[in-house]
Order: sequence, then structure tokens, then C-alpha cells
Amino acid sequence: MSVAEPGCRRTWQDRFAAVRAHSRWLTQPLSVEDHQLQSMPDASPAKWHLAHTTWFFETLVLRPHAPGYQVFDPTYAYLFNSYYEALGPRHPRPQRGVLSRPSLDEVWAYRTHVDEAVARLARDADADTWAQVVGTLELGLHHEQQHQELILTDILHAFSLNPLGPVYRPAQEAGVLLGASHGARGGVDEPNGAAWLRLGGGLTHIGHEGEGFAFDNEQPRHAVWLRPFELAARPVTVREHLAFIEEGGYRDARWWLSDGWACVQAQGWEAPGYWRAASDGGEGWQVFGLHGWQALDLDAPVSHLSFYEADAHARWAGARLPTEFEWEAALNTVSSGSGQVWEWTASPYTAYPGFQPTPGAAAEYNGKFMVNQIVLRGGSRLSPPGHLRPTYRNFFPPATRWQCAGLRLARDAS
Repeated sequence: MSVAEPGCRRTWQDRFAAVRAHSRWLTQPLSVEDHQLQSMPDASPAKWHLAHTTWFFETLVLRPHAPGYQVFDPTYAYLFNSYYEALGPRHPRPQRGVLSRPSLDEVWAYRTHVDEAVARLARDADADTWAQVVGTLELGLHHEQQHQELILTDILHAFSLNPLGPVYRPAQEAGVLLGASHGARGGVDEPNGAAWLRLGGGLTHIGHEGEGFAFDNEQPRHAVWLRPFELAARPVTVREHLAFIEEGGYRDARWWLSDGWACVQAQGWEAPGYWRAASDGGEGWQVFGLHGWQALDLDAPVSHLSFYEADAHARWAGARLPTEFEWEAALNTVSSGSGQVWEWTASPYTAYPGFQPTPGAAAEYNGKFMVNQIVLRGGSRLSPPGHLRPTYRNFFPPATRWQCAGLRLARDAS
């Protein structure tokens, strides 16, 4: 079916409406005050996420392609631009939390204004215009899905600093999205990932190819040479990381990269992010999540680890982190779904050979961040449905702990 045909356009309208509605569902439990919180410079208020994703459609879809479109408010171009230098100056990222104005009601009115304009464009655009719009519209939908995950990780960080321990949603209301397992869980008889997938290595092809959406950083598909290796059949569990803690892993410099050990010393790390000693004075730990403070689930994948912690655990376990190419080669073979946690790899975030950024302003989307970051693969329980694929490359600085990230062990095949 041609992208210009009515049936195809209706499909796009339905996808657009579904993604936008999911953002509303994610923010329903939040009070007006919750929407305003910015707990650190790396996080953003939920209200800002709602406005920024709307700014993307207004700026990159409607303004260039919708004749006669009237911007909702000209000042929003400054307030809700994130990092696009080509699109002008912007409000400083660390100060997004001071934007008490526009109000939350005004942001929702902005979203309605843009949603209605996108619907009109889908209905009325000629075939050539619609063909130009579709690629950017799809990028915008995946962009909003990225921000949907950030809405959750950002509010989790903010709530974790509140002595009241706020609950985002009770566990029984959240379903698969926020807690029910949709990845393999470990067992008590499988310490340190005893079940392994063995791959023979050799020449393999990595990256996205063919139909379906992918970000520019997943392309072009290219050949890499892998030595024979083994990859754990599941991520490392809480139980296994607890053993690392109890054996003094956070106090033993020999497991740590130099920068990682410096972080341990400077930040006083003793356990993953959002863990604390049991509040009743007894032994053990509790973990803070979107359902509030909970006892540790020992068989769940450990999460909220930095790259440094993941790397140290792997060394302590007599293994290593996989490269992103090993991860993709193995997981393409056995699974295309997401797991409970993003998984740190040993790979720096760099361009694939022959990389070409998305044309236009969206060229700044990925490429300029290809320095001082580490690749994560897989997806987490907070990733929105329909957003992930085996070639997906997430990336964060190595000290990042506020994301839902863990690890999977790898080792050279004997």
C-alpha cells in the first residue's frame, strides 16, 4: 500500500494517536506538582517531556509541511528545544524545573493544538507532501517513546529523594509495563549465569537492514569479525549481585576500572542505585521503585547499575561484558524481545563504518553524542511497547545509575 493511500494514512493517524495517548496514560498518576519536578540536571520534568515531544512535531513536521499552520506560542521554540543548535537557542537544561509557566493546562492545550494539526495534515496533504512527512513523523513517534521511558526514570529519581517514598502506581495496576517479567528470570541453582549460549564467531553482519524503522545510529549494516564466545542466557540477578556486595566487591579496588573506583570513593557507592539498608533495623536491603519501597526480589535482574559496577561485577565473576556486536549476534539468534533491564556492553558509542546522519535538523539526533558514552542493548521493563528491536543502540555515560540498566556476562570460548 502506498503511503499516500487513505488506508495507509489512517494507519499513521492511529499510530500517532496511540503513542500520544500513552504519554497521557503515563502521566495520569502525577499531580501538578509532580509534573514540575527536576531532581538533577540529567533529568527533566514530566511537563517538559510532554511539551518537548510536542515541539518536535510542531517544528519538524508542521512548520515545514502544513500550509498556514499557526504556532501555538512562539516562545515555546526557546523553552522546549532540547539540543538542536540548528534550530536556535534554548532554555538551559539544568533549569527546566524552574519553568512553572506555562502551566500544565497550557501544555496540554499545546498538545491538543498540535495533535489536531497533524490530523489535518494527514487528511489534506497531497501525495508528495505526505511522502516527505512520513519519515519525520515516524522519527517523532519513536522520539516520543524514548521520552516516555524517560518520564518514568526521571520521576523515579525524583520520588526516590522524597522521604515519604511516593508510589507512582501500585504494582497491581501497573501490569507488564512496570514490573511483570517479560524476560528470563534467574534461578537459585544458576550462580553467575551458569547457562551459556555458545557462538562460534566468524564473520557476521551487524546493524539494521531492510524494512521497518531504525535510528540512523543503527546503520549501515556492516561486517564484523567475532572470535568464538559464550554469552549468559539471562542477565545477572539481584541474588548474584548481592553476593558481589557481601564478598566486599564495593571495597576491593582490584575489580574496578580506575575511573570506576574513583566514583565508588567519591560517591560512597555500596550497592546499586535506589538500594538502602532495611528501614526496620533488620539485616538486608530494600529497593525503591515505581511501586515504592520493596524487599529485594532476589531472582529478578539487578538494575540501576553504572557501567563501572557492571564491569566490576563481571570481572569478579571471572567473566567480562559482551561487546555490542557479540550481544547483537547472540540475541538475534535467540530472541528479538526486550528484557527487564538495559544491558551494559563493553563497547564505546561510536559511528558504524559509513554512518550518515539523518538529513536536516534531525542530523543532531544521535551523531554528535558519539563520544564518552557506552552502548547498552536490549530494553527494559520501562521501555514502551513496540519501540525496540535487536539492533537498537542505547547509550549513556559510564557513571549513569538512574536508568534501568544491568548486565549480562560473556566470556571467551575455550
